[in-house]
Amino acid sequence: MSNAIYKILVVEDEPDIRKLVHYNLTQDHYKVLEADNGEQALKLIQRDQPSLVILDLMMPGMSGLEVCRTLRGKEETARLPILMLTAKAGEADRVLGLEMGADDYLAKPFSPRELVARVRAILRRSNGAAQSEAVPGYAKGVLKIDFATYEVAVGGKPVKLTLKEFELLKFLVHNPNRVLNRDQLLDRVWGGDTYVTPRTVDVHIRRLRKAIEKDDSKPKWILTLRGVGYKFDEKALES
Repeated sequence: MSNAIYKILVVEDEPDIRKLVHYNLTQDHYKVLEADNGEQALKLIQRDQPSLVILDLMMPGMSGLEVCRTLRGKEETARLPILMLTAKAGEADRVLGLEMGADDYLAKPFSPRELVARVRAILRRSNGAAQSEAVPGYAKGVLKIDFATYEVAVGGKPVKLTLKEFELLKFLVHNPNRVLNRDQLLDRVWGGDTYVTPRTVDVHIRRLRKAIEKDDSKPKWILTLRGVGYKFDEKALES
C-alpha cells in the first residue's frame, strides 16, 4: 500500500524540527500537514482527518498532553494514532504521555530514520487492526466486544478505549486463562519492530483496567502474576 494515502500532522512549535520531520516524511511519500500550536492542531484534525499525529509534548499555550487528552476524549478521534515527541527522556514523562493515550513516544534529539520507522510501524499496526476478522465479536458475561466496529460494552454501558487498549483487550480475550509475559504482549500487540519498553505494557494494562474493571485497584478480570506477567480470567466475567 502506498504511503501517499496517509496524511501525517506534525504539531511542533520549533520551525527547524517541523522542517526536519516534514522533509523526512515527504521523502517517504507521506502527505504532511503542519501546526505550530495545539489549538491549530485540533482545527486541522477536525478538518483534514489525518492518519497519524506527531505531537510535541511541551508547547506554549495548549500543551501536547492537553491535545492528546482532548483527542482521546472524543469518539471520532479516540483511536487516532499519536506519536509523542518529548525533550525529556525521563521515565515519568514517557509514562505520562502513554497514560494520556499516546501510542508511542520519541525523545529529542531523535534520528529522522527512527522517527520514520516508528511512523511506519504505527500505521502498519493501526491499518492491520482496521481489518475486520472472521470472528465478529466476543460476548461473555457482562463484557461485549465488536471487533469490526471497535465497540466495547461492560454491563450494557459503552466503554471508550484507544486503539492500543482495544488491541490489548482483543489479544487478552483471544488467550483466556493463559499467562502472558510483557515480551509476548509487546510482540503481539505492539509488533516485533516496536521501540517501546516493557513498562509500556504496564501503563496500558493499568488504563485498560480503569476502563473495564469495576474496581481497578482490585482487578478480577485482568490479573497480575508478579514476576511473570498478566492473565485474563474469563471465568470471572460470569461472577
